[in-house]
Amino acid sequence: MSATQSKPTRIDVLLCTFRRPSVTQTLMSLDAQVQPDGVEMRVIVADNDDWPSARETVEAAAAKMRVPVLYHHAPARNISIARNAGLATADADWIAFIDDDETASPDWLATLLARAVASGADGVFGPALARYAPQAPAWMRQQDVHSNIPEQRRGAVQTGHTCNAMLAWRGKPWRDERFDLARGQTGGEDTEFFFRIARLGARFVIAEDAIVTEDVTPGRLKLSWLLLRKYRMGQSYAAAAPAPLARLALALSALGKLLICAVATVAFCWSESRRMFWLLRGALHLGVVSGCLALAQPKLYGR
Repeated sequence: MSATQSKPTRIDVLLCTFRRPSVTQTLMSLDAQVQPDGVEMRVIVADNDDWPSARETVEAAAAKMRVPVLYHHAPARNISIARNAGLATADADWIAFIDDDETASPDWLATLLARAVASGADGVFGPALARYAPQAPAWMRQQDVHSNIPEQRRGAVQTGHTCNAMLAWRGKPWRDERFDLARGQTGGEDTEFFFRIARLGARFVIAEDAIVTEDVTPGRLKLSWLLLRKYRMGQSYAAAAPAPLARLALALSALGKLLICAVATVAFCWSESRRMFWLLRGALHLGVVSGCLALAQPKLYGR
């Protein structure tokens, strides 16, 4: 490289996997990314199973890819362990996150990077859009409860999720931050991580057109799973208020919203769609109250 040439922008894509054959499809979608000039990409896969069950699958896919792939066995059954293995390996200018049951659109990575550069932000979140099976209830499709759409609160993007994200990495104050092991089986470790990064000065934006898609599995079409997930999401959001007085204020606010949701659920008992909307909102606010009280979180993953 000549002295007049600038160094390439490097991106490490962090991909955690746990017993999902769909990781092959995810890897193929990453290999199909349109890479802008001057951008180099690498994929780091962290296998969170007790034994390296995904090694053969990942290595078979990697043999067909133009993008380099690193495989790590990061046991066991705690997603934060796998995420932290990826962070420890990453040494790029930017890191990106995607799940092993998602497919990235061809311009996903380029769109995230372009939004980050144009805005001067430290992190970018994009939407993860759900694809529903024919047996999914009509109300679930209508409300699109499984899609993950990043949003602003009080005029700012406070946190996000690792299903679709990019974060400035090399030389940043949060370079040594890691995901909370205590949240590695409950979920919400990403919400808490990005809240913490924001408190260290990171600024986040949204790239609405940086899209990944995800098939909704039959087990997640159950109302019981959705209620538990919303409850846990509420618990994770309590990380927005680390100080005692802030937690008290957040708990009281969530309690008031919970009462409104309870009344609305009964009032709209005649409409399945409206009833489910308010029921799920109520579960979310109940989770916020629970999180502010530091109650135990249900284990949703790694079982």
